[in-house]
Amino acid sequence: MQDLEDRIIRIIGEAETRYREDPVRMLRAVRFAAKLGFTMAEDTEGPISELGPLLTHIAPARLFDEVIKLLMSGHGQQTWQLLSDYDLVEPLFPLTHQVMQNSDDAYYPNFLSLALRNTDRRINAGKPVTPAFLYAALLWPAVREQAQHNLDMGSPEMPAWHKAMAQVLERQVKTIAIPKRFSIPMKEIWELQLRLPKRRAHRAEQVFAHPRFRAAYDFLLLREEAGEQLGGLGQWWTEYQENNPEQRVSMQDNLKNTPKPRKRRRRPPRKRTNDNS
Repeated sequence: MQDLEDRIIRIIGEAETRYREDPVRMLRAVRFAAKLGFTMAEDTEGPISELGPLLTHIAPARLFDEVIKLLMSGHGQQTWQLLSDYDLVEPLFPLTHQVMQNSDDAYYPNFLSLALRNTDRRINAGKPVTPAFLYAALLWPAVREQAQHNLDMGSPEMPAWHKAMAQVLERQVKTIAIPKRFSIPMKEIWELQLRLPKRRAHRAEQVFAHPRFRAAYDFLLLREEAGEQLGGLGQWWTEYQENNPEQRVSMQDNLKNTPKPRKRRRRPPRKRTNDNS
C-alpha cells in the first residue's frame, strides 16, 4: 500500500531473477509506469538496461502483441520515451535504433514523437487506430535510410524503395512478427509517399481513390510537421480534398505550367581495377 501511495512500481521478488524468468516483465513494468505515471523502484529498474537483450529470445508473435499493448494504450509517447531511457528500443526495433544512433538530425526523433502523440490523441478520443500506421511510422527511419543507401548504390527510385521496404521488414520480423494484414497496408502507405508528389494528368485522381490514401496523407503531414521539406505538398493535397471536381482539374492544370524538378543523376559505383591485369 505504501508503494501505491508513493506512486512506485516494484516487482515482486528479486528483479533480475524475475526478468530472466520472463523478459517480457520488463516491458510490462515500463507499460504500467507510463500508463499510471508511476516511478519504478530502484531495484526494479536497475537490471532492465543490462537485461534488455533477453527480449530477442522471446517469440516474435508474442512481442507483436506486447508492443501493441505498449504503444496503443493511449500513452505511447511516454512509453516510447521510457523504452528509450531503458535501452529497450534496440532489441525491439534494431534498425530504427541504429538509424537514431547514427543520425544527429532531429527529424527522426521528431517524426516518431509526433506519430505516437497523434496515435495517443486518437485512442484517447475513441477513434480507430490501425497497427499498420503505427508500425509504418516506427520503421520509417529505417526504410528511408535504406532506400537512400540503395539509391546511392545506383538503383532507380522505385526499385530502391521497394527493395528497402523488403529489407527492413525481413529484418524486423525476426524480432517482432508483423502479420500480413498489417505489413501489406504498411507497404502501401510507404509506396504512396512516392506517388503523392506525382500529381500530373490523372495521377492525382488515382492516388486519391486509393484505399490507403487517407492514411498516406496523414503520414505525409507528419513528415512535414517533423521538419521534412516537401514543397508544400501537404497543403496541396489538403486543398485538393476540399475542392470540387472542377477545381481539382484546375489544380492539376496549374501543375502543367510548373517545371518538373530535375532529378539528380547519381554516378554508378566506381569499378575497381584489377591490379594484376
